[in-house]
Amino acid sequence: MLNALTIDVEDYFQVSAFDGIVKYEDWPRYESRVERNTNSLLSLLADKEVKATSFILGWIADRYPKLVRDIQKEGHEIACHGYAHRLIYQQSRDFFRDDIRRAKAILEDITGEKIIGYRAPSYSIIQDSLWALDILVEEGFEYDSSIFPIRHDRYGIPNGKRFPHAISGNNDRNIIEFPLSTIRFCGTNFPLAGGGYFRLFPYWLTRWGLNRINKAEKQVFIFYLHPWEADPCQPRFNPGYISRFRHYVNLDRTLEKLRKLIGDFRFTTVKNVLANQDLMVS
Repeated sequence: MLNALTIDVEDYFQVSAFDGIVKYEDWPRYESRVERNTNSLLSLLADKEVKATSFILGWIADRYPKLVRDIQKEGHEIACHGYAHRLIYQQSRDFFRDDIRRAKAILEDITGEKIIGYRAPSYSIIQDSLWALDILVEEGFEYDSSIFPIRHDRYGIPNGKRFPHAISGNNDRNIIEFPLSTIRFCGTNFPLAGGGYFRLFPYWLTRWGLNRINKAEKQVFIFYLHPWEADPCQPRFNPGYISRFRHYVNLDRTLEKLRKLIGDFRFTTVKNVLANQDLMVS
């Protein structure tokens, strides 16, 4: 079964957990490591002949267009991660529209292709920001991968659907939602989709859970990772114990575990997975 492999292309200082200590206006002051870290992931995927979807932050694309073109040349899908990495539920609707419109235009100008996929910063489409889906439809996006059907202090819709499905938007136009993957146990969804969960949990648990989705539930899963998660030497911040733990745990093991993952499961882009599921994606 083909599953979706995704990379959220952003730099280590742009994560939402650091908003309180790293100001957006100060981003240019920090050492950028995104090109090197992304290229490490691209090299691994090339060795295994695996294609992925890259949700690229507009701020990154603006400054590193060659990185976007290099990702595209490797045959990976280019998708949108917004421009300024702001949590949607902290934005106005006008700000959100301007943010995604700006990022989408930059990516389309660089790639020469229509951008149809979107992922919100920190999965910040929650119950109170579902209005964002209507704006995504209006701005020409065909699928979204922003809803995490779990309970979490920063994101999540705990009772959300767990697998790809269509959501009706304005003017009777649909958008396909591909939620981040979870395991359901005792009536509760538990995260197993990648990122900090992948770094924290032993690999056997991740493999068991994803196998269960494919074989027992006969469903596809979606896996995510950030380039900074393969960079144990990145500069350190002190955002508080919980955020510090989430961000820095087991960074030195990411590439090794990812190598195992793409050897144990079959992966492709989000667009290809949705096409194989007979969901409408151009």
